[in-house]
Amino acid sequence: MNPGAPTPYTTRRTRDEADRAACFQVRKEVFVGEQGVPQELEYDAYDRPDATTVHVMAVAEDGTALGTGRLLHGAAAAGKTGGDLTVGSLGRLAVTGAARGLGVGAALVRAVEEEARALGLAAVDLHAQTHALGFYERLGYQAYGPEFQDAGIPHRAMRRALAP
Repeated sequence: MNPGAPTPYTTRRTRDEADRAACFQVRKEVFVGEQGVPQELEYDAYDRPDATTVHVMAVAEDGTALGTGRLLHGAAAAGKTGGDLTVGSLGRLAVTGAARGLGVGAALVRAVEEEARALGLAAVDLHAQTHALGFYERLGYQAYGPEFQDAGIPHRAMRRALAP
């Protein structure tokens, strides 16, 4: 690969424990390492594989995990979406420092949206760090409600309706 050349990657749903471990490593690098989120806040009950959580990842040609995102749906999402079971909750979106600027974050958001459509969801909510509002707005999300703190970082709730 040429230094400075874009890294080819694909996005997909995680397949097994090794994939989930790679996703958790990306989150540890970004949220715990770079942003100082306490590890005990970063990982939660929704990180275990179950019927209400979907993890997606971006993977380089060589198999390296470049980014990850998580979709909660059903009862798992209800607390984050105002109880609306037709809305999924996108969270834990993280891209490694080396992969930033390659479109990985946008590709992961679209991968989560595809998973949400496949589940029959009408919209996706997320809690965006305020510095990332413009990123999500460019992807069609609209902020609502007041700013709030999560892990000591200012956030805003955002939502995007999904076309069927």
